[in-house]
Amino acid sequence: MVNIITGQDLIDIIQESQVKAFTHFYTLFFQKLLLESDKYVKDVSVAEELVQDVFLKVWENPESLEDVRSVKSYLYRSVINASINYINRQKNIEQHHQKIAADYSEEYLMELDEENRLVVLLRIEIEKLPPQCKKVFKLNRFEKLKYREIADLLGISERTVENHIANALKILREALLDKKNVDKESKPFQKIITLYLY
Repeated sequence: MVNIITGQDLIDIIQESQVKAFTHFYTLFFQKLLLESDKYVKDVSVAEELVQDVFLKVWENPESLEDVRSVKSYLYRSVINASINYINRQKNIEQHHQKIAADYSEEYLMELDEENRLVVLLRIEIEKLPPQCKKVFKLNRFEKLKYREIADLLGISERTVENHIANALKILREALLDKKNVDKESKPFQKIITLYLY
């Protein structure tokens, strides 16, 4: 598979109509960019449209990538800007957010990419949990419900909720720590552990 790093790399596969290579590239980044957009727009379906629109513009106008040194940074900036533009159109919020998005450093964007990659890995592992354990964990970590609320909702004891959470945390921590392509000392990894696995 072609290693796409610069804008010219992507221009080459588009001009040569390498649909399979472009599809692989799209698949590689789509979920991570979707997570980033959703942080702003708070609506997965809107985020999907925004990310798809960014890829469509790239496919239809590859010449715009001629001077792009990092396609990854370009995609993140494009998605962030598209998301902020959407919010501005919907809620008419302050224009200084545009400047904030444009000023993100390369290091920050790399950390964002790694953080989103870890969230994707975590969500894959969450889907492997036993059904009731998965439901309890999602309600607690993503819906922010308290143990008592989950117990009432599912008709189980608070102790059972605690056991499910403890089991999920043990399984998920082991799964992430077991992955060889994850830097356990990095800020993104520590952030994911703090947000979801404590």
